[in-house]
Amino acid sequence: MDNTNAIATFSALAQDTRLDAFRLLVRHEPEGLPAGEIARELDVPHNTMSAHLSVLSRAGLVHSTRHSRSIIYRVNLDAMQETLRFLVEDCCGGHPSVCGPLTTALPPCCPDTSE
Repeated sequence: MDNTNAIATFSALAQDTRLDAFRLLVRHEPEGLPAGEIARELDVPHNTMSAHLSVLSRAGLVHSTRHSRSIIYRVNLDAMQETLRFLVEDCCGGHPSVCGPLTTALPPCCPDTSE
């Protein structure tokens, strides 16, 4: 990822509704959500939500597939991982101990519910 792509990613997420939509889709991986359901969940008019999803799609953060009459949106996990990697790639400057507290402070994305 280069600065131009990172800026496009951050710009797409730098708006309340788009950030909420992205986070909602993260919670609904891997099945995704229909565009209409995203609009309902976030209480946003369908045409407005469509515009927001288009911005996220152009930034490469989400992708869509048509299923019958519905368009299902899913998060592009590779793009999310690439963005996170971009943010921390120069973290330690050759000293891994510097980034240790950062990596241990990140909560697991899928907490163990077997306990």
